[in-house]
Amino acid sequence: MSQFPGMAGAPTGGAMKPHRGTLILVLGIVGLVICMPCGIAAWVMGNKDMKEMDAGLMDPAGRGSTKAGKIIGMIATILGAIFIVLNIVLTVAGGAR
Repeated sequence: MSQFPGMAGAPTGGAMKPHRGTLILVLGIVGLVICMPCGIAAWVMGNKDMKEMDAGLMDPAGRGSTKAGKIIGMIATILGAIFIVLNIVLTVAGGAR
């Protein structure tokens, strides 16, 4: 029987996997402030964990922090990609003179 009654697809007879919401949130923040690859990791891990929570395989208690970390990871990745493209464009434009 599941720890959370009424959840569709919940495994029977076994415990759910613990959530990694705090880790994903920290990776998202670190990705935004310091290191873009951490943002990518937060985005990927957040997607995977949200799917597992929806399937009833992972503890849903960390849904909020997982979702926040995923969104921050997306923002960090997009801003990092814009920064890289802008650097390339400015470097090429500056070298053309």
